[in-house]
Amino acid sequence: MWLYLAILVGLYYLLRWHRERQVVSHLQDKYVFITGCDSGFGNLLARQLDLRGLRVLAACLTEKGAEQLRGKTSDRLETVILDVTSTESIAAATQWVKEHTGDRGLWGLMNNAGISVPAGLNEWLTKPDFVKMLNVNLLGMIEVTLSLLPLVRKAKGRVVNVSSVMGRVSLFGGGYCISKHGIEAFSDSLRRELSHFGVKVAIIEPGFFKTFVTSPAMLSRSYQETWDKAGPEVKEAYGERFLAHTLKALGSRNKLGTHDLSLVTNCMEHALTACHPRTRYSAGWDAKLIYLPMSYMPTFLVDAMFNWSKPRPAKAM
Repeated sequence: MWLYLAILVGLYYLLRWHRERQVVSHLQDKYVFITGCDSGFGNLLARQLDLRGLRVLAACLTEKGAEQLRGKTSDRLETVILDVTSTESIAAATQWVKEHTGDRGLWGLMNNAGISVPAGLNEWLTKPDFVKMLNVNLLGMIEVTLSLLPLVRKAKGRVVNVSSVMGRVSLFGGGYCISKHGIEAFSDSLRRELSHFGVKVAIIEPGFFKTFVTSPAMLSRSYQETWDKAGPEVKEAYGERFLAHTLKALGSRNKLGTHDLSLVTNCMEHALTACHPRTRYSAGWDAKLIYLPMSYMPTFLVDAMFNWSKPRPAKAM
């Protein structure tokens, strides 16, 4: 019996491997729009797809970022300035994409733009702190998607949204995990709606990678700033020692992060170019071995693991 089971499992993975190796034809004729191309995953993906011969439309937040990207790519790649929190900027970028794609439509929409600050415990933050994060990571992504969906539907193309392992397990406060959970929910509903039109929707769930967004120095500075703005009652409840332990832990995270961003961009490329893309991609050893299994564990167990590994507030019971 075990031999037959092993054979069935082997055949399943062989079939899956064969399906995932099949690539969409005529890639050189397909347009892909990528947000957040100034640095990190978006920048590397734009260069990677340009080498594959796709027609990359790269959205950058700054002209400096756009100029640097153009200097590293072919003449096929074109850039546009986009602020995903601005309806006017999104409308202008959408018109720009329409003019470039014409009757072909937009094959791929890669929603990559995102931020990680303001950061801090929920009680240290204010409503504007949450709003700032959600406007970029979630609401901006939704508005970009809704604006470009007619073009994606015309091409029977792909929508690929960058979430995070924190979209599965909320291990810290603030708007980041909330925004990533929102991306997961939006992507799931969008996938089911657009399946009737031949449009595929995929989610990228990276672990901890070393990019500008995950800079320990930037996150530590943001934690310190939100702590400084917190009221005296909050500071008394948590204590300076709790803050010091938290900042030390943020600094040590730099040792755990992965430098190889291609582990993520290869997932992005597969989602955009494979005939049979996956629904979800977990990128990074920590995503596969820690956070993905953790998301299936009983809640009380995850809570216990979290509380065991974190410092205790000064006024804890």
